[in-house]
Amino acid sequence: MNFPILSSLILLPTIGALFLFFTKNKEGNNLTAKYVALFTSVVNFLISIYLWVFFDQSTSSFQFIEDRKWIEGFINYKVGVDGISILFIILTTFITPLCIISVNNSVKNRLRDFLIAILIMESFMIGVFCALDLVVFYLFFEAGLIPMFLIIGIWGGERRVYSAFKFFLYTLLGSVLMLVAIISIYWITGTTDVVQLYDIGIDVKYQNLLWLAFFSSFAVKTPMWPVHTWLPDAHVEAPTAGSVLLAAILLKMAGYGFIRFSLGLFPVASEVFTPLIYILSVIAIIFTSLIALMQEDMKKLIAYSSVAHMGFVTLGIFTLQQQGIEGSIIQMISHGLVSAALFLTVGVVYDRMHSRLISTYGGLVSVIPKYSILFMLFALASLGLPGTSGFIGEFLILMGAFKDNFLVAVIASIGVILGAAYMLWLYKRVVFGKLINEDLKKILDLNRSEYFILSCLAVPILFFGFYPDPLINTIEVSVTDLINMHNTNIAGK
Repeated sequence: MNFPILSSLILLPTIGALFLFFTKNKEGNNLTAKYVALFTSVVNFLISIYLWVFFDQSTSSFQFIEDRKWIEGFINYKVGVDGISILFIILTTFITPLCIISVNNSVKNRLRDFLIAILIMESFMIGVFCALDLVVFYLFFEAGLIPMFLIIGIWGGERRVYSAFKFFLYTLLGSVLMLVAIISIYWITGTTDVVQLYDIGIDVKYQNLLWLAFFSSFAVKTPMWPVHTWLPDAHVEAPTAGSVLLAAILLKMAGYGFIRFSLGLFPVASEVFTPLIYILSVIAIIFTSLIALMQEDMKKLIAYSSVAHMGFVTLGIFTLQQQGIEGSIIQMISHGLVSAALFLTVGVVYDRMHSRLISTYGGLVSVIPKYSILFMLFALASLGLPGTSGFIGEFLILMGAFKDNFLVAVIASIGVILGAAYMLWLYKRVVFGKLINEDLKKILDLNRSEYFILSCLAVPILFFGFYPDPLINTIEVSVTDLINMHNTNIAGK
């Protein structure tokens, strides 16, 4: 295929954003701006589905590669996809239009600017999952900070400026060492081309330091304990659409980085530091689950649950087992859908009551039954109920963990119980019980756009829960090749 489909996916949202930028900013143009942004994002989603349809699942090679000289003799603009990255691209293009639809009630001012930020962010996030050059990856990886910083800082809650700067500084400082490592890799090997680096390998004597440099960035963005403290603040203060993008996609960029770069480029160092990852992952799963149980703010509870779920992801990645890595990828896709749905359900009641406190609610099942049923589905998917996508990922991760380290797997399994505890405790207090707050009697059930958004998320959560084959078939060959390459490099050293 000669058509630059990946560049189209990357550039189309930015083109839509530029179109909005150069249109006159009038209050009456808000509806037009929303339609333009929605049309752009839906077209991008359809292009990504086309990409998936014509993707060859029988090979682990990168496909739809575009390779053009950028800075002569140093950087090439090189993009491509394999079975691992294509699912994250589809997740990104699927979530973005839902975020745009959801701005009806949550964004009251400067809507056009907000939509521009979302579209530009979509371009950067897709670029991260396509990049096959370390410098290009770094540029996309860091550029995504800017629109999210603005989304939190301009359209966030009362402490938005504090939370935006905390988010920006944490994630930026973590990435400085990664930039130094990328420059070092170029100095050592003479290239930043990921495919070439897979072939030639990196000298073992450099791997530990380079692994730690990449880890400093990925650990903050995942986020791993103890560098996770920026996430609850960012989630609480961000508008609903910002929280959705942050939880559903931005956190997955680091998980993807662990698979693509930490395992792929530094196999020996990955073996050395696996015990460290196990310790941090288990602490994240148990400790943040206990913190989630103590929360009185719904958004903060879901934010801490995200840290716990990403703890399962990092645990599965470094089991270096087929089931563990496949489970981590499916868990990231599932968490992208489920966390987006949970933040949107919080947004629904927040738009009506202007409160995120659990104590404000109770007895919602008798007032807004449609909302209560969908909220129940998403809560059960979050705790990993069989029949939902959340179960598939967690089950495979724990299978891989039991194969690699029985003790770690047993301790991590406690997190499944705690996950059920905090989600059911949240649901019980918000939906069941007595309807004490008189103001709740006046609120309306889901409107058409809210019902559409939540239904769009419910369908894949249930579909992939019962039939995960499309996901597994897409990633299986690429994961197998990654493990074989890893084992070959370990044996060779």
